[in-house]
Order: sequence, then C-alpha cells, then structure tokens
Amino acid sequence: MKEAVCEICPHRCRIAEGKTGFCGARRNQNGTIVCESYGQLTSIALDPIEKKPLRRFCPGSKVLSVGSYGCSFRCPFCQNCSISMASSDTADTVEVTPELLVGRALELVPRGNIGLAYTYNEPTVSYEFVLDCAKLCQENGLNNILVTNGYINEEPLLRLLPYLDAANIDLKGFTQAFYRELCGDLEEVKRTIRLAAKQCHVEVTTLVIPEKNDSTEEMRTLSRWLASIDPEIPLHITRFFPMFHMTDRPPTPPDTIFRLAAVARESLHYVYEGNL
Repeated sequence: MKEAVCEICPHRCRIAEGKTGFCGARRNQNGTIVCESYGQLTSIALDPIEKKPLRRFCPGSKVLSVGSYGCSFRCPFCQNCSISMASSDTADTVEVTPELLVGRALELVPRGNIGLAYTYNEPTVSYEFVLDCAKLCQENGLNNILVTNGYINEEPLLRLLPYLDAANIDLKGFTQAFYRELCGDLEEVKRTIRLAAKQCHVEVTTLVIPEKNDSTEEMRTLSRWLASIDPEIPLHITRFFPMFHMTDRPPTPPDTIFRLAAVARESLHYVYEGNL
C-alpha cells in the first residue's frame, strides 16, 4: 500500500493507505492526504470575543465560533479532550459547507457577530475547511479568527495568513522539555507567532500548571521573547484546573497567576490574568 506524507504540521506523518495521521483528522485516500474532518462540526456557538481570549481586537463584539475534532498535540491537561482526542468514528458531528457556515455568520451580524472563529479543537488539522471558509468570510467582509496551538508548517501557514484578521496562539511553556511531553516543538510554535505577528493581530495564551511551567524564570524568559517581537502583543496568563489525564495536582493558586503576571509586565504592555 502506498504511503503519503501530510505536510500540514511538523509531525509530517507518513500515513498508510486508508489510515489517519497523528491528529486523527487527516487520512491517506488513494495515495492523497485528505481532510477527513472537512465540514464536520462538533461545536458551534456565538461567543463574546473575550472568550477566545482576545482582549484588544474588537472588544465587546461577538464571533461565531466553530470546532471539529482532532489535534496535533497530546496535552494531558486538555480542556476540550472530548473533541480534540476524538476521531471520525467517535465524534458527534454535523456536516456543513463553507457557504452554509458563512451564511449563518452573516445572519448573526445584527446580533453583534463580526465573523468566524476557528477554535475548540485544533483548527489547523482541518486546514482545507478553515482556508475555504476564511476566503469566503473575507469576500463577505467578515473577520477570521484562529485559536490555535501554533503547530503548523510554514508553507500552509503563509497561505492562510492573508485571510486572518486575528489569532490567539497558545505558548504552552518556554522549554523544549515541556513541549516534548505534549508531542510538540517549541521552536515551531515560536516561528508561528513571529510570522503571524507580521500579518495579523496576535494575542498569546499560557496556561500555568503547578510544577510544570510556573517558575518566575521561565515567565521572564517567555515574556522577554514576546516583547522582542512586539511589546504590545497581549499575553493571557491563565489558571490550570485538573482535567483529562492531569488530575494529580491541584488548581494553580491565584497568587501564582498574579505573581507571573507582574513578571510579564516587566516586558509586555498588556498582560491579562485568566480563569480566576
């Protein structure tokens, strides 16, 4: 059987005929990688923009938020594990076309909707669907917002960026060792942040987990690196609660969040505490 290589994310999965890759959403079909999750929605809601979280992009507005299934990481603390770890066999989905979804987004403009947010699971594993919707949104004067772990190869990212108005990118920590635990790579995510910040509004989120990424030194290094790109990039420092496979530790103490936020403000203009 003929293998095919998926070029969307740095895993570059070599997928056997009829099988899916690491993300569970991309399949080798007759020697070609296809987006099996195309148009398969597990979640849809009209959310406040601040929930993405975006604090300095169209504040007070709402955005039609959609998700599918699958993910390119394996975070043991995943807050959306019921869909991120699902597959086509286990996900409860509704099929939509880009035309139908953008039409619904337009219908919601009178209720404050400014566009589409691709979120909930990792949206880039449904790359072709996101790109098709983003093009159609732009044609109709709507905004496109990507909420992502940032684990995407440079070429597909550069194809998508011209259609994005804003992105919230997870920076899950600032050590390669921590990213290895998540089956990711810190340098790949840093590249995504650098490239995205050149072309659209970017905000960054770091979930602080006790004894994993909660040191003053790590936050100081992370925030100084972000400031080297642009000190006006907003950073959301959010509180961990036990989830999924990580129920062996308590929630992050609020004092830790405030302490790390103060450290980040040494370098960044906009720092927000979250999940308190």
